[in-house]
Amino acid sequence: MSSRVLTVPNIISGTRLLLVPVFAVLVGQGHDAWALVVVAASGASDWLDGVLARRMHQVTRLGQMLDPAADRLFILVTLLALAWRDVVPVWLVLVLVVRDVVLAVMLVVLARAGFAPLPVHMAGKAGTFALLYAFPLLLLSEWPAPVGAVAGVLGWACALWGVGLYWFAGALYLAQAASVLGARTRTA
Repeated sequence: MSSRVLTVPNIISGTRLLLVPVFAVLVGQGHDAWALVVVAASGASDWLDGVLARRMHQVTRLGQMLDPAADRLFILVTLLALAWRDVVPVWLVLVLVVRDVVLAVMLVVLARAGFAPLPVHMAGKAGTFALLYAFPLLLLSEWPAPVGAVAGVLGWACALWGVGLYWFAGALYLAQAASVLGARTRTA
């Protein structure tokens, strides 16, 4: 793992962060087609930066923090924008935000105990992937039938699957953190 800052994957993740306010403005102003382009580009870049980091041997500490931060921020802003437009209910926002707050507290506890962040689980990646697919589909569900109807069904399927995986991964992280912290207290 490198401590480099300027790498192709980090530039892609940084660009994804810059797209967050662009997406929010587009949704807020009702430019759904352009908002879909931005959210689709964000989802594709999420996949691309990870693949390039591994293939180009450019895995960095910054990238390991930047990529999930960009994911969480894009998910939060997208959820808030879609809730503001009444595309998704508030409960969906709360369910996802509560999970991230719980894991943020866990990271603080781990850091105070001297531990680095836990490795990412495939379930977390799959949950994020499903949610990043769900959001453009849910935005498309606002379009007239048949596109809107099909997008709504697919979007909610991805959203519910993503929520389940998101919380399953959260439970895995909490169990792993408890194990790491418990091992330290047993050896102390």
